[in-house]
Amino acid sequence: MFLVVVVLILGFNWPIMATGVRSIAPIWMGAFRVAGATLVVVAIAAMSGKLYVPPRRDIPIIASLAIFRLGAVTLLVFTALQMVPPGRSSVVAWTTPLWTVPIAAGFLGERMTVRRWVGLVIGIAGVVILFEPWGLDWSRPDIAIGHVLLILAAITNASTSVHIRGHRWTITPLDALPWQLAGATVIMVVLGLAVDGAPLIDWTPALVGVVAYQGVLASGFAFWAQVVILRNIDPVSANLTMMGVPAVGVISSALLIGEQVTPELMAGLVLVTMGVTLNLLSDR
Repeated sequence: MFLVVVVLILGFNWPIMATGVRSIAPIWMGAFRVAGATLVVVAIAAMSGKLYVPPRRDIPIIASLAIFRLGAVTLLVFTALQMVPPGRSSVVAWTTPLWTVPIAAGFLGERMTVRRWVGLVIGIAGVVILFEPWGLDWSRPDIAIGHVLLILAAITNASTSVHIRGHRWTITPLDALPWQLAGATVIMVVLGLAVDGAPLIDWTPALVGVVAYQGVLASGFAFWAQVVILRNIDPVSANLTMMGVPAVGVISSALLIGEQVTPELMAGLVLVTMGVTLNLLSDR
């Protein structure tokens, strides 16, 4: 039940994120998100007595996750949502397990089995169908750029996942999470001030709700919950269930903001899910 709640929170977050970036610049939207998550996770760690100062050995992995997994991925996704509908974005962004396979093979020496190759090919075919190069309006380069940004976000996420697997942790990933979020917050705020200056935002109750949802539920609670789930449930089963997030993203985007569910979108979702499933079952 706990896992299902996380899937619903993250799935419904896609149309909510798309609504937020209409009023707040992507950098500042990302800054508000990671800052809110920092407050939530630090509070949880402090109340549970697990707010530790990280040892020097774990600082490189914490910096890597703060810069790339939280900072870069968040910025790429929020920027892409200004160009690509949220339901379609959710499917492309959740191709991370596909890219993890060849990256892990290259850097960790994991074997590329036949099942993994088949899963990778099927998943990439799903991404191509989502991209729809045959029907793309090439007079609007922003659409193509948006898809590329989402793929870069997925590959960046996959790279940090491989880094996590290859690192010998002194503290647990859950204990490191507050420091990752705090580092990402500093990076996003500094970047926001340098690029956009101080944010000038017309705050409305709805926009406050969007930002609160990002920081408290979709980041703070969801990040913490995912780590807890993966420590207590078979990782393959948990990750297979998490593939419900893009499906919920497509459905919620259609219901909340009227995104059109095209045959290409559904075909891409099915193929990406099949590809990820094959790769996750190979891990078992």
